[in-house]
Amino acid sequence: MADTTLLGTEPGATLNPPSRTILALDLGTTTGWALRSHDGLITTGTASFRPGRFDGGGMRYLRFTNWLSEIDRLSGPVEAIWFEEVRRHAGTDASHIYGGLMATLTAWAELRGVPYDGVPVGTIKRHAAGKGNADKAAMVAAVRARGFSPADDNEADVIAILLWAIETKGGVA
Repeated sequence: MADTTLLGTEPGATLNPPSRTILALDLGTTTGWALRSHDGLITTGTASFRPGRFDGGGMRYLRFTNWLSEIDRLSGPVEAIWFEEVRRHAGTDASHIYGGLMATLTAWAELRGVPYDGVPVGTIKRHAAGKGNADKAAMVAAVRARGFSPADDNEADVIAILLWAIETKGGVA
């Protein structure tokens, strides 16, 4: 699933193409991603890193590394990465998966000299929906009100991260 929108195409907006390619991520087994390319095009979607029946424990992270490299090769170079900074998880497995994906992401970014930063969940929700504890439905509705069509809450959250990064930090991590 991917959604594509040109930043600045709201009625009455002037198109001023950005110069930096920014990647936003909502890390998890189903990782939400949003990419603003250097020409201002925003593409979003989700990627599954669920291991196969016969996969070893590290295959999820190897697939994630390969996926990051492919995004960088096809759409990059990625010049900044923003990710949802989660402090509480639903369970131990979710916590381990998040930690492994974050370690993989930060190592990948460090190796390439790409700046990265986490955004607290409450900050994202407050910026998108007006409440730091907005539920999934409110986040999806807030992102839809901005002209996007997220397939699920993972995609809605990552669109909100990207919009927050662009609107408050200019995309610079």
